[in-house]
Amino acid sequence: MKQLVFVFSFCLFSIPAFAQPNGGGSGVTDNDLQLNTITTALPFMAITPDSRAGGMGDAGTALSATSTSVYWNTSMLSFAEDKSELSLSYTPWLRQLTNDISLSYLSAYYKINKIHTIGGSLRYFSLGEITFTDVSGNVLRDDKPSEFELTGAYAFRLAKRLSIGINGKFAYSNLTGGLTVGGVNTKAGVVGAADFSITYRNDDAKIGRTSGIYSFATTINNLGNKVAYSELSKRDFIPMNLKIGNSFEAEFDDYNKVTFAVDLQRLLVPTPAFYANIDGDYTMLSGMNGDVGIINSIMQSFYDAPGVVAKDENGDYIQNTDGTYEVVKGTKLKEELAEINIAAGAEWWYNDVLAMRTGIFYENKNKGNRQFLNFGASLKYNMFSIDFSYLASISGRQSPLANTLRFTLRLNLGRTVGGSISGL
Repeated sequence: MKQLVFVFSFCLFSIPAFAQPNGGGSGVTDNDLQLNTITTALPFMAITPDSRAGGMGDAGTALSATSTSVYWNTSMLSFAEDKSELSLSYTPWLRQLTNDISLSYLSAYYKINKIHTIGGSLRYFSLGEITFTDVSGNVLRDDKPSEFELTGAYAFRLAKRLSIGINGKFAYSNLTGGLTVGGVNTKAGVVGAADFSITYRNDDAKIGRTSGIYSFATTINNLGNKVAYSELSKRDFIPMNLKIGNSFEAEFDDYNKVTFAVDLQRLLVPTPAFYANIDGDYTMLSGMNGDVGIINSIMQSFYDAPGVVAKDENGDYIQNTDGTYEVVKGTKLKEELAEINIAAGAEWWYNDVLAMRTGIFYENKNKGNRQFLNFGASLKYNMFSIDFSYLASISGRQSPLANTLRFTLRLNLGRTVGGSISGL
């Protein structure tokens, strides 16, 4: 037990160390970096839909299988204990700003046999009622913009402890209703995307004398086309991201089990370059051109941070002899590391009836500053269970995400799948 507590405490309290590295000994701090948030189209595709992971700091990549694994990690479905499950989640969104935005999420899976599992989900994001006006403030019309995503999922068991998963997605984003703006016709954004995932799961793991289940998982989500909302507008990336998760489910006795989970998450889209007005020209001083293809974007995202351009005593940017501009040592690496979000959480189940959860999520202040604590609970009775989670912002300012509630209703539609896999 002492060893288990130590591991979780280390993961939880080392969050600032991971998120605020010292720039390789150069003494670079977050205060040395400029605000440089990465934005994407269709951000609703990356909103946590369920209350379980939502109560554990969004650390859901390596959690045991449920129907919402279709969002987090489809390959985990191969290790599901139950034959099938259906769940419905509802999240009132940005209630600090408005009262009519919400996310609904329907998901399910079915184990065909011990090798093959299929699943699917439907995500619907309503932006409430919006009044469109012209440049003079005259009302054009009222509309109710919305977005949805349809996902098909498949998991394949490669070996006793190894599984892979793939999702195919179709997303539709109708934000303007075809409104004509400045003589330009707008259109809905249409996306085809895929998720890829892999899970290693050891049912005979131990930490000290504590037996349990260790899981390691990694996913690449939302690998898909860029989106534009008119023929003339720039095409934007959707929220492609990489997640690496670890979890340990400790089995203390027949009644009590506790799961600890830690995720590292980052976007796989270009970091905005740094531009400045030099002699009347808008010039890129550091970073890389973000107008690249999907594969190039993924590779480039690991080394394209612009860092901070150095200035002389007069406040002018320092130019090198080759025409490039000097970047403060260590700031590029510091900014790359700052793009890693860290999530950690814990879940306690009593007698497979009552669960309590808590977690923390950290995002660097220069990359969005989403920093919050989560709390959650579940109550299970026979084939039904209900989950609830609450988000409390700790970013030092009033966050529009503060006081976010999530609700999930789960229905177990099949009996437990037992036995071993022949030949694995």
